Amino acid sequence: MSEFVAVPNFIFLFFGIFIVGTLFWLWMLIDCAVNETTQGNEKVVWIIIIVFTHLLGAIVYYLVRRPKRKQTLGN
Repeated sequence: MSEFVAVPNFIFLFFGIFIVGTLFWLWMLIDCAVNETTQGNEKVVWIIIIVFTHLLGAIVYYLVRRPKRKQTLGN
C-alpha cells in the first residue's frame, strides 16, 4: 500500500511568494528597459541593479526611480 505524504501548507505559501516576487521582478525589469530614458547610463545601471539584486533591486526601483520617472516623463 502506498502512503500519502502530507505537504505542509507553508510550502505552498513560499512557492506563491516566490512566483509573485519573480513576476514583480520581471515587470520592473521590462518597465525599466522599455520606459527609462536613454540619457547617460541610467537605464543600464538600473537594469544591472534589478538583474543582480533580484527582488530587492526591483522594489528599490519601484519605490525610488519609477515615481520620479512617472512625474518627469508621465509614463
